Amino acid sequence: MDERQALAAFAALGQEHRLRVVRALVAAGPDGVAAGALADAVGIAGNTLSFHLKELAHAGLVASRREGRSVIYTAAYAGLSDLIRFLMRDCCQGRPEVCAPAVEALALAACCPAGDRP
Repeated sequence: MDERQALAAFAALGQEHRLRVVRALVAAGPDGVAAGALADAVGIAGNTLSFHLKELAHAGLVASRREGRSVIYTAAYAGLSDLIRFLMRDCCQGRPEVCAPAVEALALAACCPAGDRP
C-alpha cells in the first residue's frame, strides 16, 4: 500500500457510519452480511448504506458478491491488513518494545480462538 491508498482508506474510515460498517463486517467474518441486515446492524437507511459501501469499496476496504438476489458484503481483509502494515512498516526504529503493544493487541484480537493465543 502506498501513501495515496492509505489516505483514501483513512478518509473512508473517517466517517462514523463507514467505520461502523467496517467493524460490523469484520465481526461478521468471511461469510459476510446481506445489505439489508448490514443496514439494520449499523442503523442507517439502505440508500445511505449504498453510498458508504461505494466509498469503502473504492478505498479497498469492502468487497461484495452476489448470492441469488442478495448482495453480500465482506470486509476486504487484504486491504485492512495492508493498511495496518502501512502504519507499522517503519515501527520500532530498532526498539521492539515500542511496537509490542500493537503486535500483542493484534495477536489477542477476538477473532483468535483462545487456544491459539500466546
